[in-house]
Amino acid sequence: MQGRVCQLLLVNALTCGLEVCMAAGTFYIPPLLLQAGIEERYMTMVLGVGPVLGLIFVPVIGSYSDSWRGRFGRRRPFIWLLCVGVLLGLQVLPQASHLAALLYPQSPRWLEGVLLVGAACLLEFSGQACFTPLEALISDQFPGEEESRRAFSVYSLMISLGGCLGYLLPALDWSHAPTAAYLGGQEAFIYVLITLIFLTCLVSTVFISEDRWTGGERTRKGVSVSSTLSPSHWRSRYCGHPLLSWAQCVRMAVGWCVSLCVSALPRVYGVCMSFPAVIRRLFVAELFSWMALMSFMLFYTDFMGVGLYRGVPNATPGTQERLRYDEGVRMASVGLFLQCLISVVCSILIERWMVLLGTRAVYVSSVILLALATAVMSFSKSVVMVTVMAAATGYTFCVLQVLPYTLLCLYHSDKRVFFSSARPSQQGESDDHTHSKPLLPPDNASPNVSLPLDREGEAVPLPQRGMCLDMAILDSAYLLSQVLPALCLGSIVQQSHSVSAYMASACFLSLLSLLCSTSVVFTRSDLHRLTGSKGDTPMLRGLKD
Repeated sequence: MQGRVCQLLLVNALTCGLEVCMAAGTFYIPPLLLQAGIEERYMTMVLGVGPVLGLIFVPVIGSYSDSWRGRFGRRRPFIWLLCVGVLLGLQVLPQASHLAALLYPQSPRWLEGVLLVGAACLLEFSGQACFTPLEALISDQFPGEEESRRAFSVYSLMISLGGCLGYLLPALDWSHAPTAAYLGGQEAFIYVLITLIFLTCLVSTVFISEDRWTGGERTRKGVSVSSTLSPSHWRSRYCGHPLLSWAQCVRMAVGWCVSLCVSALPRVYGVCMSFPAVIRRLFVAELFSWMALMSFMLFYTDFMGVGLYRGVPNATPGTQERLRYDEGVRMASVGLFLQCLISVVCSILIERWMVLLGTRAVYVSSVILLALATAVMSFSKSVVMVTVMAAATGYTFCVLQVLPYTLLCLYHSDKRVFFSSARPSQQGESDDHTHSKPLLPPDNASPNVSLPLDREGEAVPLPQRGMCLDMAILDSAYLLSQVLPALCLGSIVQQSHSVSAYMASACFLSLLSLLCSTSVVFTRSDLHRLTGSKGDTPMLRGLKD
């Protein structure tokens, strides 16, 4: 028992460190972009690039993680690779102006913008994509319904703790500290600090005891599918010559991986579109819930600095307009810190609430609270009232971190019941909780079905669909929830000439989420009630097959 608790804490140590980076690191992205001279409508679009990349590649990462076989397990190689992207983004963001001046001293302004945009996209994509294999790793180690509920409660707790620390750091004024002055200011100091925190948490993944692959599972044309995807197979089969150096092998393997991923995208997309109706309903409700919450969280700093404190983000440093904006940004950090603090408390109690009240009551109440809080923020000009409402959304944040994954584990615990309404391609799935119907067609498949080919002209088996892919689909709702507001809200704010449009949009999306929650399957009785012919509604029929 103690060993399982230790493993859970080790996995969630990185979860906490990653959330520190995402909270503190992305907190400064809007101000940095605005200070670099990027217009608000383009700034909001930049915030959507990382999630767009996630929508494309996270399902692919999840699918390959389900089928990966290697000495470090199925999840950790992908976690480590994405953590490299997080570290690179953290280093470039605070030093973009210095790097631009060093690389192109004649006209560094445009290069600074390019570096900021690239680093912001890399940080957001890598950080958000890294949560998917982390969630799958938790599900692998705690597969049961009750176990998964407790495990994801701890997961939500660690995310909330990481958010508390991540939002607390920018709320403090570090500009007068000698170390901050030496490093180049408040932003540079905070980025160095969260890098050290992240590296410390990353070390914990070395001690995670993840299952290793010891034998073949399924063969095609006499070749093991799992061994085909192993690192040793790549070196012996795709490097061309056994005497090539590892550097040459890596370059050739990277080229092969890129071509394989590109060729696998249409098939992965087809599998994602064929997932069961219960997951589609959960996806739609989660999408609108996250869109409402992210419309508030992504632009809360701009809302406070411009709307309540009447500051100007691109004003000259030291002027009253700039000082008011900076003060509003710090106050926004306080509000988001309180949000995470409330989420910490809720993470401790949410398991008991779900047992006493039921998952439906917990989810619906969180959406109602979000709609109420954003409605108050849309009209209130009181800093205290807006901060209190921001803190209250911590309950919604906690619920969205726990409940969807708990429901997904419930669905996978009894596939014959919950996935019985899936499309024909999903019928006959295995009962194993990490593997379902493979992406690879059978040997007697139609010749029109094409597979990616290796250098010798043989078909390369594609990975199977499992828990990580389904979690990637749910995580895509989180990613998509950032894309749509990022593309639309900047133009809406410019047309309305008021940053209160951020909160009004969040309130409207909360009401849509409340409507969609009526179709979510929370229990087995909900499944029979919602799929019964007498209880169909136009909305439910649209969500069915």
